Amino acid sequence: MDISEIVARQKAFFQTGRTLPVTFRIDALKHLYRGIQEHETEIQNALQTDLGKSDYEGFMCETGLVLSEISYMLRHIRGYSRAHTVHTPLVQFAAKSFVKPVPYGNTLILSPWNYPFLLTLEPLADAIAAGNTAVVKPSAYAPATGEVIARLLGGLFPPEYVAVVTGGRKENTTLLEQKFDMIFFTGSQSVGREVLRHAAENLTPAVLELGGKSPCIVDETADIRLAARRIVFGKYLNCGQTCVAPDYILCQESVREKLLDALCAEIKKQFGEAPLQNPDYGKIINRKHMERLLGLIVPDKVVIGGEYDEQNLKIAPTVMDHITEDDAVMQEEIFGPILPVLTFSEFDQLFSRLNNTPKPLALYIFSSRRDRIQAVTSRIPFGGGCINDAVMHLVTSEMGFGGVGESGMGSYHGKAGFDAFSHRKSILDKKTWIDLPMRYQPYRRSFSRLLKLFLR
Repeated sequence: MDISEIVARQKAFFQTGRTLPVTFRIDALKHLYRGIQEHETEIQNALQTDLGKSDYEGFMCETGLVLSEISYMLRHIRGYSRAHTVHTPLVQFAAKSFVKPVPYGNTLILSPWNYPFLLTLEPLADAIAAGNTAVVKPSAYAPATGEVIARLLGGLFPPEYVAVVTGGRKENTTLLEQKFDMIFFTGSQSVGREVLRHAAENLTPAVLELGGKSPCIVDETADIRLAARRIVFGKYLNCGQTCVAPDYILCQESVREKLLDALCAEIKKQFGEAPLQNPDYGKIINRKHMERLLGLIVPDKVVIGGEYDEQNLKIAPTVMDHITEDDAVMQEEIFGPILPVLTFSEFDQLFSRLNNTPKPLALYIFSSRRDRIQAVTSRIPFGGGCINDAVMHLVTSEMGFGGVGESGMGSYHGKAGFDAFSHRKSILDKKTWIDLPMRYQPYRRSFSRLLKLFLR
């Protein structure tokens, strides 16, 4: 079945109304949940093949989070799907106003390679919960996981409801040439621009989950040892290939040496003296990406790490000091296990410094000063983040996750995910037992005072 036929069949299936009943959506989500559980070992083996993820990390960061999102949707779907009554102004007497969430229809989900299972199945769960059909396109850079996803979803759902398209750029281009009712994309800014350009041609709504250089601020009042522990976890998770990983540190000069020592100690504690031999430490996705990352390392500025295993596509957790804005590592999103450390002297310098850079997907601040935390979270634009932690804000389904400006548009997770795949219809239900004459011509002066009263 070619792509255009898949899209046509999904549109026809959606128009039958089969996906609209909440009971249908609940059954589909339960079916998906059981299918993931039954294929958990197969999924984990694929994640190990593509990214070197251990069983623990694979469940913690991929499979477990998908199951958690499905469970959340099952608990809340009836409430989210219900029409909600809103206030009706007096001028509309007698009437009832309500907002009714409805699915967009036929949706396209384009997923990345760094969390290939999570970032494919989590938006799919949201799309199903909202009542859509979906065409899913896993990344060609994670082929083992893509094949598992294709077998899993192909065995659970008919293609007119949920279909998987595998392949590379050719298939991506063909998909974007189709007319979908909504597009959900996770990936790089450069590809995101191309997705948005195609979406604009068809006036198709799109959610873009992109990336950027997410700063991590550490001031002189921070708990340095704890900050180092949490930064190392967030930065080197998935070998640094996480869109919300701390991209670089902005450290107050007075605690720079203390932080560097703590970072080195934590890397050894978490990954051992020989991280390249650690079976729980992942790998770089492919050789091209590894060569790009190696080109960002300046040996003279390496504090710890810098070693690599070219055959097994591994780069040790690396920290670089004495970095400036002119270094190559500061010219692009790193997306790998390299952590540059930059410094500042006065805290107020951060605002002009960060407000003149592209808006990041995440921002992290480690501080015990509530006034500084309040200023940073209020005055600097970013998608989301943490206070005295890193990465963990994306775990909860109670908060939407998404970027702003160059780091994306729209959000998902939990209710935000349901809303992302829904159109909210505003409906006025006007009663027929009375019909106020004020709006009809010929207009009468005697009604003007009454009309002004109603509209205040």
